[in-house]
Order: sequence, then C-alpha cells, then structure tokens
Amino acid sequence: MKIEKELTKLYYSIGEVSEMFDVSNSLIRYWEAEFSILKPSKNSKGDRRFMVKDIRNLEKIYTLVKERGFTLEGAKKELKKKPQIKKSEAVNKLRALKKKMENLLQELDRD
Repeated sequence: MKIEKELTKLYYSIGEVSEMFDVSNSLIRYWEAEFSILKPSKNSKGDRRFMVKDIRNLEKIYTLVKERGFTLEGAKKELKKKPQIKKSEAVNKLRALKKKMENLLQELDRD
C-alpha cells in the first residue's frame, strides 16, 4: 500500500493513521506491540504521535501482512532482512559523489 495523501504534518494521531490504512486503531496498537520497528512517540497524556517514518514503517507492515499475506512472524523476518542496497553499490555511489565534490572544488579554485 502506498499512502496517496502527502504527509506534511510533523505528527499524526492514531485515528488519522488508522484512517489512512483503513484499519482499526486497535490493529495499529497491536502491530506496535508486535513489530519493533514501529515506535511512535507519546505525548504527556500518552496519546501516540506517529511521524512520517512511523507511517512508512506501517506501510511496509501493511503491505507484507494485508497485501502479500505474510504471517506476523514471516513479516518480522522479512523486515529484519538486510536493506535492498548492497554494500558495493553504496561504495560506488559514495565514490561517484566524492569525485563530483572534488571536481566542484577544483572549479572553485580556478575562479
């Protein structure tokens, strides 16, 4: 599932989040207890405050459990897998970025 609405607020209530995913508040609370990647902050009254990163994590959970049919244990294992980017790809991207920065520095020195 991909959230269609642009996320512009700093925090979202559990009601707003459950509406985005068309699920109950209790399911969101249950997933929070089951998945360690889901850790919304709470205000002084104990109300959950979901940030964009929490909503993105919920998207992952929702996709695995509701759309792809994973069990909760299977979804947990899937989420613990290494990120999709490989170390060699990251190193190559960093080297390319370093080269661009060196070129910019040389251009600035010429001026």
